Amino acid sequence: MLTEIILLEKVENLGKMGETVKVRPGYARNFLLPQKKALRATKENVAYFEAQRQALEGLNAERRAEAEKVAKKIDGAKVVIIRQASEAGHLYGSVASRDIAEAIAETNGVTINRSQVDMNAAFKAIGLFPVKISLHPEVKVEITLNIARSAEEAKTQEKTGKAVIVDYNADDRKPAAEPAPKAEEAPAEAEDKAEEAAA
Repeated sequence: MLTEIILLEKVENLGKMGETVKVRPGYARNFLLPQKKALRATKENVAYFEAQRQALEGLNAERRAEAEKVAKKIDGAKVVIIRQASEAGHLYGSVASRDIAEAIAETNGVTINRSQVDMNAAFKAIGLFPVKISLHPEVKVEITLNIARSAEEAKTQEKTGKAVIVDYNADDRKPAAEPAPKAEEAPAEAEDKAEEAAA
């Protein structure tokens, strides 16, 4: 059974401020209500929202204006994070939303919350990645995350647009070991080697 709520701000794929929508109880209980993004759609709450609508809309407009100022500073920014990684480019660890928020603060002098970094999973490889930052429900920007093993490598990746990794699938790569001799050749080779050793 779905729970009816009133949205206190725009929520992606759900609705705009002031809309009454139905959502799963867990989504309301665990996310929307504790984050103060919505209220249960009771008669009292509907009346409260209508009485507070102007104040809430004013507050939302202020927050959006602040978010737009921050957006101008970081939209399209390139953020470098240095991490240890294997030759194939796999990180020893990962880069999470907190790391990205800290890197933005260091690089651009803008403080953002890690919950504003829009990512489904932590990054586990070096390379260049687009990352969306949700500064406000109506203000989103994109930065380029450059994960590298060194500052020099980060510069190379930025120039080439590709991760600096060893390509184990390259055609010119030598085989890891000489092919094993066929069964019928083995005794003759063994004799040759014995003769070489004796000489």
